[in-house]
Amino acid sequence: MKLSARNDLKGTITDIKRGSVMAKVTIDLGNGQTIASVVTVDSVDELELKVGDEAHAIIKSTEVLIGK
Repeated sequence: MKLSARNDLKGTITDIKRGSVMAKVTIDLGNGQTIASVVTVDSVDELELKVGDEAHAIIKSTEVLIGK
């Protein structure tokens, strides 16, 4: 699979909080760093994501939101 995104963070899924339509997937990147993403429940099911699975957080620079 080829991707145009340059930021590929590999880690382990530590938590999946499912709602009725959306799910929050948390990935431990190591060194005390985590990242979370909100995706559809359908995506979680189609990718068969489970706690303990290795996963990649792929981030496109134009899709990043910053809050304070």
